[in-house]
Amino acid sequence: MKRSRFSEEQIIGILKEHQAGLGAKELCRKHGVSDAIFYKWRSKYGGMEVSDAKKLKALEAENAKLKKLLAEQMMDVSTLKEMLGKNF
Repeated sequence: MKRSRFSEEQIIGILKEHQAGLGAKELCRKHGVSDAIFYKWRSKYGGMEVSDAKKLKALEAENAKLKKLLAEQMMDVSTLKEMLGKNF
């Protein structure tokens, strides 16, 4: 996945500028991002503080780790079932 040029802190700062009254097109031009990216940021980070964004990132990382563990366990169970099926 492509890494963003902007950190969560910077994104939230840009969104706060928008809340302060600057237009979306003007902000996009100022920071060199497309309208689509701006609205994607707004839907993901809108109304958040920096601490909330850090918590979100930590939860997403933990979720990915748990999904990987679950997939590995399911693969182990499937392998064991195949082995038991061949023995009988």
